[in-house]
Amino acid sequence: MSTCMEPRPMSKRSLEKSHRQRTPVTLPHNAAARRPRRRWWLLAILGCLTCACVVWAITRDAAPPVHEVEVVHAYPHDPRAYTQGLAFDAGCLYEGTGKYGQSTLRKVDLASGKVLQSQPLDRRLFGEGIAVWQDQIVQLTWRNRVGLVYDKGTFQEVRRFEYSGEGWGLTHDGRYWIISDGSSTLRFLDPQTQTVVRQVLVHSQGRRVADLNELEYVHGEILANIWYKDYIARISPATGEVLGWIDLRSLMPRRSDREAVLNGIAYDPDGDRLFVTGKNWPKLFEIRVVPR
Repeated sequence: MSTCMEPRPMSKRSLEKSHRQRTPVTLPHNAAARRPRRRWWLLAILGCLTCACVVWAITRDAAPPVHEVEVVHAYPHDPRAYTQGLAFDAGCLYEGTGKYGQSTLRKVDLASGKVLQSQPLDRRLFGEGIAVWQDQIVQLTWRNRVGLVYDKGTFQEVRRFEYSGEGWGLTHDGRYWIISDGSSTLRFLDPQTQTVVRQVLVHSQGRRVADLNELEYVHGEILANIWYKDYIARISPATGEVLGWIDLRSLMPRRSDREAVLNGIAYDPDGDRLFVTGKNWPKLFEIRVVPR
């Protein structure tokens, strides 16, 4: 059993030494106040960075849903039409075709596939995406950096406009023209001046989605063909994020021509119908998107 011993009396020298050790150290002006504040800010910054990294990782790893399609109806389509753009307006189907010396703007009878009206482009122009804008039809060209504006009724060219880069797909959201150029970027143009108002980078799971081609605006989303892919991307116009994929591999499982790729999306808002086709495809399909 241990016993407690009474403390020995401290000498004067020991008392002075003890007093000096307990005397607080004088810090520079405001240093004592700054030190804990710095630590607080450091912890806050580290916490924010950690949260941001977690959110980024979750967003990056979240795979967009994949949808399949049901064929509602298959219509005849001109197999010589190198489809670059497709649009549906007021019960009429419009189509833009490509290739130098063969490019056209067409009005097509949906039921029979018969060309009702056609306007050839200059042989030096390679036709690309089209969109119906009010009482006009707008058509892009590939590398000519010029857009053509036609009267919707007569197909007479009204004017031309210039833009930078290549022209691939074209659609509109009721306010802006939206164009693709084969990259991962979509540009929004003022219809009056054709100046770029803004642009979005299309991405999925942290990666850019390139080769954006023919476009269509449907239910607040941008639908985009991906060149050489049998998928359509559902894109958020605000962020460029891919919200989902539409798998169309079942439509044309066998193609002898490598260039006969899926290209052409049209939407009928009055009948809530979605149409797709491809370059030199013999069929145009009305489809219904269903969950996988």
